[in-house]
Amino acid sequence: MSVPTFIVTGPVGVGKTTVADEMAYALRDAKVPHATIDFDRLRACYPRPAEDDRWGNKIGLTNLAAVWKNYQAAGARRLLIACVIEKRSDLDGFREAVPGADILVVRLRATPETLQARVRKRSHGTRMEWDLNRAVELAALMDAEPVEDMLVDTEDRDPPTIARDVLQRAGWLPTYGSN
Repeated sequence: MSVPTFIVTGPVGVGKTTVADEMAYALRDAKVPHATIDFDRLRACYPRPAEDDRWGNKIGLTNLAAVWKNYQAAGARRLLIACVIEKRSDLDGFREAVPGADILVVRLRATPETLQARVRKRSHGTRMEWDLNRAVELAALMDAEPVEDMLVDTEDRDPPTIARDVLQRAGWLPTYGSN
């Protein structure tokens, strides 16, 4: 069984989780069965298994497999995941964790100045400096080595509008004004 899956990616501060949440609200309002996952929460533990990578992807994917089974049993038929994807080969682990995953990667993009402004609004303490640097580093990496199927500019656009546009472009929601 095919599982239409969106992975919303982009650098730190671009709005991955916010846009994925807005996509979920739009799907819920349209009564489209789905689940939404912030992948960072699935790998947030200390200590991590010794054999895991520095980002905790192994435990994250193990958790994704378990959580998806539960969501699917509850009736979810589509999946939204907010996650940083640095290379296309990273998708193999997601396909293994979610059998039948038909993945569409949407990358959100903003200028380095916008990313840093957004990070300053949400980060605090010692973490802020790392986030500021990582936002610019990831933005440059993703521009140099694109991973996306769909690129979406977030400059001067609100998350609900971005979410609806992405879902409509992918055919997950009807377009406004269509018959």
